Amino acid sequence: MKIAFAGMGVMGAPMAGHLKRAGHDVTVFNRSPAKAEAWAEAHGGRWATTAKAAAEGVELFVLCVGNDDDVRQVVTEALPVLAPGAVIVDHTTTSAKVAREMAELAAAGGRTFLDAPVSGGQAGAENGTLTVMAGGDAAAFARVEPVLGAYAKATRLMGPAGAGQLTKMVNQICIAGVVQGLAEAVHFAKCAGLDTTAAYEAVSKGAAQSWQMDNRWKTMAENRFDFGFAVDWMRKDLGLVLDEARANGANLALTALVDQFYSEVQAMGGARWDTSSLAARLEDRRR
Repeated sequence: MKIAFAGMGVMGAPMAGHLKRAGHDVTVFNRSPAKAEAWAEAHGGRWATTAKAAAEGVELFVLCVGNDDDVRQVVTEALPVLAPGAVIVDHTTTSAKVAREMAELAAAGGRTFLDAPVSGGQAGAENGTLTVMAGGDAAAFARVEPVLGAYAKATRLMGPAGAGQLTKMVNQICIAGVVQGLAEAVHFAKCAGLDTTAAYEAVSKGAAQSWQMDNRWKTMAENRFDFGFAVDWMRKDLGLVLDEARANGANLALTALVDQFYSEVQAMGGARWDTSSLAARLEDRRR
């Protein structure tokens, strides 16, 4: 497939790499040209200086950028030059509102937009084991689903435009609560004088087990917080969640509280620490 990929960050660059290795014709774009050029040198693909140049005549336009405004800008620039009937797949985590806006815009131009946020973090992007939750047209999703398999272990169409983003919000609600509980468990084990490794081994084979526990317990206990998904990004996502909850009437007391805790981590200088740094806030309060 002739593909353009916009956004060569820690997620987009490895995802585009998987597409190239799968045999697709890939051109990349990034607002900081050096990242796009570096990707092209590493993978043998092409890079473009604008989204429009990258998108010229492509069948599939994929993006993984920063926020709602970035998506609007990139899609608006690329849309007129895409091949007729092309599909746009947006892996950015955004509001459901912008997903619906872009779907309408694409449809008016004879193309299709799928909101398709991912879960699995940087490691999932690098290892090709992401989960994709999509919203939009079923036929377009069926057309591109095999392509997404280059970097995803699971893909699912959740409903109409915006449904992918709403499902990603469910994902982030779950993560916020689990990470806070894990941070408190590690903190409690330390305060109680337990061997944290032994405590993990004792509880991780039972009902308390989780991906976060298996991958972050040890690093939390060691006060290491440099594992990808940054606090700044999580606060952006939780802001989207809380905005949507205010609109649909959902009661998210715990999510709102954890969002406040992340603001305290930011104030500690941890804006670029990963989400498990909720543990650092508890250690700071212990001193």
